[in-house]
Amino acid sequence: MGKEKTKNQKKLRAATAHNAEEEYASVPHSFVFHRGQIGKNVQQLILDVRKAMEPFTASSLKVRKKNSLKDFVAVAGPLGVTHFMIFSKTEMNVNFKFVRLPRGPTLHFRVTQYSLVKDVVSTLKKHRMHEQQFTFPPLLVLNNFGSQGMHIKVMATMFQNMFPSINVHKVNLNTIRRCILINYNDSTKSVEFRHYSLKVVPVGMSKGVKKLLQEKFPNMSRWEDISELLVQGANLSESEAELDGDHNVTELPQVYAGRGNMRFEQSAVRLTEIGPRMTLQLIKIEEGLSDGKVIYHSLIKRTEEEIEAMLERREKKLKLKMERKKKQEQNIQRKKEMRDENKKRSLAGMKRKQPEDDDNEVEDPGTADTQDPADLSEDDDAEYYRQTVGAEPDKDLFLHEGGKKQSPGRKSGPPTKRFKKSKGSTNKNQREASPSPAGHRKAKFSLQKGSKGPKGQFPKTGKKGQKPFKGPSGRSPNRQTSGMGGKKQMGSKKPGGFGDRDRQRSKKVKFAEGTKMAGPKGKAFRHKKKAS
Repeated sequence: MGKEKTKNQKKLRAATAHNAEEEYASVPHSFVFHRGQIGKNVQQLILDVRKAMEPFTASSLKVRKKNSLKDFVAVAGPLGVTHFMIFSKTEMNVNFKFVRLPRGPTLHFRVTQYSLVKDVVSTLKKHRMHEQQFTFPPLLVLNNFGSQGMHIKVMATMFQNMFPSINVHKVNLNTIRRCILINYNDSTKSVEFRHYSLKVVPVGMSKGVKKLLQEKFPNMSRWEDISELLVQGANLSESEAELDGDHNVTELPQVYAGRGNMRFEQSAVRLTEIGPRMTLQLIKIEEGLSDGKVIYHSLIKRTEEEIEAMLERREKKLKLKMERKKKQEQNIQRKKEMRDENKKRSLAGMKRKQPEDDDNEVEDPGTADTQDPADLSEDDDAEYYRQTVGAEPDKDLFLHEGGKKQSPGRKSGPPTKRFKKSKGSTNKNQREASPSPAGHRKAKFSLQKGSKGPKGQFPKTGKKGQKPFKGPSGRSPNRQTSGMGGKKQMGSKKPGGFGDRDRQRSKKVKFAEGTKMAGPKGKAFRHKKKAS
């Protein structure tokens, strides 16, 4: 079981973590993304640039089509992002922008030439690139940026602020594994971007000794003595021979990673390009985040008068924008006041409509003079229909003109549902008491269905030359009385006959209504028999 940590150890670790957080927050961070439609090659170039800017960049940044520049600016503040590197593509060129947050400036470049990492590595016999190199930030080297010109100084300052600064007296040499070279070509007015892998090897010894110091030990089966390897450098390829001189040999102030790299010993620094490679041309420099004043433009030259006129137009545009914004705020406030006033008037009107002594908890018993709409007569029903629906009722809606009597024992209250009686169960007295046109139409409809007419008689159809009455089905409802010379009896049991059907219907009505309907021995039958 391990020992518990002491208070000094806990304090030391807490202080180290705090210093690491402060140091990480003080280091510049960057976003590398694109705007608009780009091709596969430019997308791969963005990934390669992210790899070169590691570890202080968003390696897995996801960009959507609906994301705007404001979205990135809003996220950059909490995350401590200080620079944007934005790629875009047109039909003719690939554009590249450097943006300094939060107040600019913005540098617009045109990518004239570029090579991806896979293109650069494919040209090398041996490439030195591994994951441990990308755990530390690269070393920035600026070349030929001392020429006069405001735009040159702005570019140099922008590139310097994109990478963490180095304290020469305290830096650890083992953290320097990569190098980014930015060279300005004064003749072509272009900027060259190169990315290298850095390696330190000892000098002042033969090639055979260097081979022994490497991790891969050579095959010595062919040799009789080790002196052949140390003196002659046998079995070494020409590709391993590299020329070292004063341009890359230095004295190490610290122990560097690798065999033979001792302190105060001579070692050579060798660079291997790992990509990407870009050639940039500066187009213009703007104040702010791509929306400010143009400080420098390489293609367009303006006089002082044109610059003043441009500034006046910009001021007028900003002034109009502020006026429109102020007017919109006033309109919003006015509409809000109107809504509040309309709401107050509506509430006041609702209070006036409600009675003062209205008690919602107590049920209203109603007044004695109130009459139930169901107890009204047919005329009152028509009036009630007009008041409720707001339109005139149909003529066939109310068939009876007389008023309805209230059934004994029925209490006043809301109208109950009235069920429609069957067509064959109509009372005889009810049919006789309805001589209105509506009653006649009802009797005619009953004859078409095969029921009896008023007073229990059948229609007279026995005159000569008169066609029998036929119902909707095309057959006569009274086959026995449709002609004068018929020999069939009324009591025929043929299916569909009138007598059998009328007999059954009269029984039902007898039990339901308590009255007897006219049978086959009624007046119509005797009258027909006498006529025959």
